[in-house]
Amino acid sequence: MSTATPASDEDDVVSKLSPRSVGETVARLTEMITAKGMKLFAVIDQSGEAGLVGLQLRPTVLVIFGSPVSGTPVMVAAPLAALDLPLKILVWADGDQTKVSYLSPDALARRHHLSADLAANLRGIDPLTDALVAP
Repeated sequence: MSTATPASDEDDVVSKLSPRSVGETVARLTEMITAKGMKLFAVIDQSGEAGLVGLQLRPTVLVIFGSPVSGTPVMVAAPLAALDLPLKILVWADGDQTKVSYLSPDALARRHHLSADLAANLRGIDPLTDALVAP
């Protein structure tokens, strides 16, 4: 019998507290992505989809976005990085708090054995989320 192992350590996930509701945080994030000229690939309301089939899920929204200019060189060097790209940010309710969670760029760089130059292509998510959760 095999034992399942997690896909990544919890330490590889960055979570930040947002002072806004899930909906307000998602709206602000999508505006920021567009304003920075990045591509917004999808906004998936996971809790809304759960509700459509009669299930309950805390407010949970996945935002998928990126920059082909930054992401393409990463995928050229490490084709399996396409499993993790484009970047994803999960905005979710944890009790009465809104959290913004994503895989750390360093974890992604380690997983795909990226050079320092290519790893830098992923690091923009940190200042983006810092600005997102600022009051």
